[in-house]
Amino acid sequence: MAGIDPRAVIDEGAELDAGVEVGPFTYVGPGVKIGQGTVIGAHAVVEGRTDIGSGNWIGPFTYIGGPPQHVDYKGEDTAVVIGDNNRIREYVTIHRGTAAGSGETRLGSDNFIMVGCHLAHDCLVGDRIIMANLATLAGHVEVGDDAVFGGFVGVHQYCRVGRVVMIAAMTKVVQDVPPYTLVGGDPPKFVGLNRVGLNRVGMGEDSKKALRKAYRMVFAKGVKLEQGLEKAEFEFSGVTEVAYLLDFIRGSSRGIIRG
Repeated sequence: MAGIDPRAVIDEGAELDAGVEVGPFTYVGPGVKIGQGTVIGAHAVVEGRTDIGSGNWIGPFTYIGGPPQHVDYKGEDTAVVIGDNNRIREYVTIHRGTAAGSGETRLGSDNFIMVGCHLAHDCLVGDRIIMANLATLAGHVEVGDDAVFGGFVGVHQYCRVGRVVMIAAMTKVVQDVPPYTLVGGDPPKFVGLNRVGLNRVGMGEDSKKALRKAYRMVFAKGVKLEQGLEKAEFEFSGVTEVAYLLDFIRGSSRGIIRG
């Protein structure tokens, strides 16, 4: 595919940079902006106030920028913002934000979103994330960088997923997933550190050791959560990864998945 297929429908109110490719029977609506070199396959729909960066590959039958699935949505001017160099596969849906939420649904850069995944309204999704087939994020979910979702994972509204997390396939997430961890099961449990993910992001051995010890302190049986947090904070005050972990847990409103 090269250029814009003559069978595509591009509204005159859309803004497409040089090198954008659009496949047959795809619709691009008014208010859409698409950056240089992005490729959109056949039978896709991109509409609403949607801003897509450069170098993305967007597969056939995707629907990006559709109205949120929210009972109180009344047609407010909300948005989808997508970064650069993402691979968004077939049948993925990414819906606009709501006026009651952040007003935007955001997907960062260098992500791999596989077949049939859904990003609901007001989700804030970082960079280098992998979502396997049919993983689903409900509204207002926040995802840190370098997280991995197995197939059929479902994440409840308002949950947060920390950085460098791995969630096993078919896991139902109803609480926050603490950073750097592997979780899975029914109900989901903390399995341990995501060792593969930590190696992938190049984390040093000293930071890994500090995280292991910090988690033992925080999740120790018979120890109140705040006591564990205070102990880990005192022991590892200079370790950036541990500081992020402690801030993440303290910022939780839905509770934390634990062992």
